[in-house]
Amino acid sequence: MKALLAQTRAEVTMTLRRGETLLLTLGIPLLLLVFFSEVRILPTPGIASVDLVTPGILALAIMSTSMVSLGIATGFERGYGVLERLGVTPLGRGRLLAAKMLAIVAIEVLQALCIVGVGLLLGWHPTGGLTGGLVAAAACLLGSVAFGGLGLAMAGRLRAEVNLAAANGLYLVLLLLGGMVVPLSSLPVGIRSVAEVLPAAALSSTLHEAIGPVSGYTGCWIVLVVWGLGAPLLAVATFRFRGD
Repeated sequence: MKALLAQTRAEVTMTLRRGETLLLTLGIPLLLLVFFSEVRILPTPGIASVDLVTPGILALAIMSTSMVSLGIATGFERGYGVLERLGVTPLGRGRLLAAKMLAIVAIEVLQALCIVGVGLLLGWHPTGGLTGGLVAAAACLLGSVAFGGLGLAMAGRLRAEVNLAAANGLYLVLLLLGGMVVPLSSLPVGIRSVAEVLPAAALSSTLHEAIGPVSGYTGCWIVLVVWGLGAPLLAVATFRFRGD
């Protein structure tokens, strides 16, 4: 347990020291939250922009940290041989990956506090009360596992440079199709049908349903659970500690 906690602390420290990671995990989500809350360009008749945007930005932050930040950092550690060396220490491979996931959860708590705080300052009125907050927390945890699984699956199979491009490209696609900034109802029917089976739309929809002014689409929880179970299993089945 001491080794796990020590590695978790080291992972959190290293993550917070990387400027590009702070930009991705805190800077971009907060910038988008302020921009889309103050500049009314979204089709939200009768709904304050900040009420619609804040749950989506929470989902964006989860994706940024769990998939992109974790996946890219792990990919380069694998490429440089760091994971292979750590894997044969008393820490072991299982606790190493567990420490990475625990560190991600700790950073996401910090993200959530910042986003909720800024959202409230901008006039956000969350719905659902205590129950909605607990449901949202459960959705965030499930989404974190899903996106973390995707990030580790790519990091464990792709070369570091390819993984970097793939993670950023997938991030952009899921950002556009995830209902995080642009409502799913604004997408063409065909594209929306594809979006609704992706984890980004499932997470943002569950959060909107729990603490936002609109309901999620039918089956969003089922989609999120499937990704939350399937993505980590994919990562476990395909992950290689040895770099190319």
